[in-house]
Amino acid sequence: MVAVLILAELYAAGLIIGGIGLVLGCVIGLVVLFFSVKSDDRIEKISELLPGANCGGCGFAGCGDFARAIVEEGADPASCVACSALLASEIGKVLGREITVREKKVAVVYCSGDKSRAVACAEYNGLSDCRAAAAYAGGGKGCRYGCVGMGTCARNCPFGALEIRNGLAVVHPELCTGCGKCVSLCPRKLIHLVPASSKAHIYCNSLEKAAVKRKVCKAGCIGCKKCVKAFPGLFNATGGLVRAVEPEKLTREDLEKISCPVHVLHLVEEDFPCENVEKKEQKQ
Repeated sequence: MVAVLILAELYAAGLIIGGIGLVLGCVIGLVVLFFSVKSDDRIEKISELLPGANCGGCGFAGCGDFARAIVEEGADPASCVACSALLASEIGKVLGREITVREKKVAVVYCSGDKSRAVACAEYNGLSDCRAAAAYAGGGKGCRYGCVGMGTCARNCPFGALEIRNGLAVVHPELCTGCGKCVSLCPRKLIHLVPASSKAHIYCNSLEKAAVKRKVCKAGCIGCKKCVKAFPGLFNATGGLVRAVEPEKLTREDLEKISCPVHVLHLVEEDFPCENVEKKEQKQ
């Protein structure tokens, strides 16, 4: 008799618990049905089209967040630094409108002072980080404007567009998307974003006078202004440093006419400036 009562109580408890579960399940189902926010499938489609590097160049937390902003907030898809004409066309198809692609930009490291050309004034023994090295003895290089060469920019580039060669950061333009991450990381502020159409640059960042500059680096701009005199509208001199104002207009013939005495002015297609400086000096 006692066993029968126990079984009856267990059965009743099971029915009660099952009934409560059923009621709660129905309540949850109704809440989902009436209060759920439907997801726009365009967000997922655009997220799949974006490169997925999460570089932050668009100003959003990542590609997924950017895709949501494009659909829900009207963010410009062209803000994606890796947005090619083909990618813009595909995103435009999803959105049902035409996307205009902005002019592509790439990073340029304004320095030619690798270990063979820049003078070392101290031996740095610390964290392999440009910011840490710059804060402590400048990383060892005598030039306080030059590349520290610890590779912080290269390690953090989401597209693998930078590498360190003999203590100098160099950019592979064909891989660079212009996200600007390296620009924000460089403690010397010698990495700049320039139009991808730029043909030549002066690879130096030092504002020191020529005499001071040459003591710490053999590849520094001496401010002779030969380039300024040859093409006044294409170059601008600031103290002991000259910058190309419209680098996209320079040609190989222009550079040959100028004949930079320290070979820091050369074409973008001539990768790795320090190596080209050495080759040109060997020919002389």
